[in-house]
Amino acid sequence: MPGKRKIIVSVAISADGFIARRDGAVDWLDRPQPKGNYGMGAFYRSIDTILWGRKTCDMALAFQAKGIVGSAFDTSVKNYVFTHTQAPSAPPSGVEFVNEPVKAFATRLRAKKGKDIWIMGGAGLIASFLDEGEIDEFILSVVPTLIGEGIPLIVPRHRTVPLKLISSTKFTDGLVKLHYSGRQTACTGQSYFSRRTRTSFLNWAVDSRVSLQDARQKDTRRTRKRKSAYHRHIWRSSDAA
Repeated sequence: MPGKRKIIVSVAISADGFIARRDGAVDWLDRPQPKGNYGMGAFYRSIDTILWGRKTCDMALAFQAKGIVGSAFDTSVKNYVFTHTQAPSAPPSGVEFVNEPVKAFATRLRAKKGKDIWIMGGAGLIASFLDEGEIDEFILSVVPTLIGEGIPLIVPRHRTVPLKLISSTKFTDGLVKLHYSGRQTACTGQSYFSRRTRTSFLNWAVDSRVSLQDARQKDTRRTRKRKSAYHRHIWRSSDAA
């Protein structure tokens, strides 16, 4: 649908796929930024709504309490915080706490006029929207640093979600920004494959299985022939003795 608001995950991840250390620390993101800040300004101008998970929100509030610059909520955009627990009696200015099914919320939000919607994180919120088929795009800024362990991009669950690459951008400091289309069916985590594609894949799988079975049968026949020839050799040697 032309003009439809997109729900976009845009997040920095380590080279081994984590968005933060186990304790939520992101010290590995403290690095000099090239001119243009990886295009973040242009992206920010394309959105007017930010979605937060409760843990990510609490982390931002903790940063604010420490007086960390840039951690305050931007009241020029709408901020929604998803929570399964009781919302604070006095939420921060410009922040609304919500507790409703993802599908219903996303449908309601898309129906409103506005710019695109940014999922800030964390892993649980991204997983919830992904499993409901409500993520349009992923913008993953891969930082060339390995941190060994931490919080993954998405809460683990068995999934198969093929993505379509829209673009990739390499920056002078080694960071690579990967932009993917992420539309998929709800819950199953399966992309929309054409019937021809599925049929071709199934035919390939069947042919491969048949070929493997034929190879195993041929190998078995060769092994039997070798064993038979060996036994005949032994018998002839015994007769000669």
